[in-house]
Amino acid sequence: MIGVGLDFGTSNSAAAWYDGEGVHLIQLEDTDPIMPTATHLDRELATLTGEAAVQQYIEENRDRIVELTPEVIAKTSLLTGEANPDDPHSEAETATANVYGQPWVDRGMPGRLFRGVKRLLGNPSIKRLLVFDHPFRLVALVTPILLRIRMTIEQVLNEPFPDIHFGHPVLFEGHEAYRNELAFERLSEACSHAGIDRMTFYPEPVAATLSYRHDERSPDSGCVLTVDFGGGTLDLSVVQYSGSEFHVLSTTGTSLGGDHIDQLIFRKVLFPHFGKGENWSRVKDGRLIEGEFPFEEYEDKLLNWAVTYILNQNQYRSKIVDRINQGGEGAEKFERLQELITHNYSYLVFQAIKDAKAELSSREETMIDIPELDLSISFTRQSLEELMQDMLEQIQDIVAKVIQMAGLAEDDIDIVIRTGGSSQIVAVRRLLESRFPGRVTEHDPFTSVAAGLAIASYHGYEFQSQAGAQ
Repeated sequence: MIGVGLDFGTSNSAAAWYDGEGVHLIQLEDTDPIMPTATHLDRELATLTGEAAVQQYIEENRDRIVELTPEVIAKTSLLTGEANPDDPHSEAETATANVYGQPWVDRGMPGRLFRGVKRLLGNPSIKRLLVFDHPFRLVALVTPILLRIRMTIEQVLNEPFPDIHFGHPVLFEGHEAYRNELAFERLSEACSHAGIDRMTFYPEPVAATLSYRHDERSPDSGCVLTVDFGGGTLDLSVVQYSGSEFHVLSTTGTSLGGDHIDQLIFRKVLFPHFGKGENWSRVKDGRLIEGEFPFEEYEDKLLNWAVTYILNQNQYRSKIVDRINQGGEGAEKFERLQELITHNYSYLVFQAIKDAKAELSSREETMIDIPELDLSISFTRQSLEELMQDMLEQIQDIVAKVIQMAGLAEDDIDIVIRTGGSSQIVAVRRLLESRFPGRVTEHDPFTSVAAGLAIASYHGYEFQSQAGAQ
């Protein structure tokens, strides 16, 4: 008998199988078990998934000038000549014209990239996304990823797998009370379309706890607090176990993850090197106007690398070129901003941020190095901790909350498991270690959930939501 687990993440996905003895990760990419949770559709609606989808999107938008065109939203008729009432064959003369909305259609776009669709699954107001004039249901955008994962798993196992345990955050994003139920319904339908007929949803932090329990170094019994801090969410659980018996006492979660930290670093550390805060002079209505460059018009699209290409159109480029032509000390910064936009380097910027953030887990200081933009910035562990101060307070609060929901005190916690990529940040480690001295351990940051789901699948575990789970 084999158990199969799938960690379908906001940013990345992983899968594993378990045969009762060992956990085996599945190579979802050619050289990596971790696959970007991404779907790319071109104008013929041909589909790419994973790393190939990301790279295709980056390359096709490199050096591409974007021209947005308006859509016809109505037609008007203007009476230019009245009919002659004495002539029964006479007709009124009218002139018709199209009414155009705001220019927003990118008719030259080669393809669309969808990443982070998981964040939308619990939102009832988002049912379809427009892909080249074709309305696609969210389910249809998720299905190709699940289909690829299913086919890869079956190639590894050399046979169809009977069922799968599918990981989920404790709370999907959204405000409605039924957001989890809606997300489960949509994911179930996508799995069905992908040929996955039998599945069981299982909370990600509890799965990570099971993975830890499978480790031969883990104690035979205890009360475990698991802190799963990933790219999109922070999920926690408290589990009491003894031998093979375990009881989930509480679960909770929030939409806080490493992606938010990366955006914060970009905004606070890098934006000043791309022109934020610089002055700009221009003549309007014959008057010289001096003020700060309107960098806020660029910020949201820079922070979301998948739409940065939109800035490569005249209404944005012209302001940057004008500021460069004014010269001065700030001109170099705007030349860098122009390069970032023209060559679609925003993804590279985020990769450099992630690399520097990871290095600070073992070093006090590193560099955010982006040679394509001739930019190298010193970045310290202390700076990262200062940027994260509000987040660290949120983590403190949610840790206290999940323990209180379990009806326990902090001294009742025997073991604290850190997992998820963001749990490696030193400030997060120190926070937990100061609160639970001598009781914190790291466990497979990027694959513990997939491994635990495979174990849960093997044993047929099911999770029943309790009063202490939310």
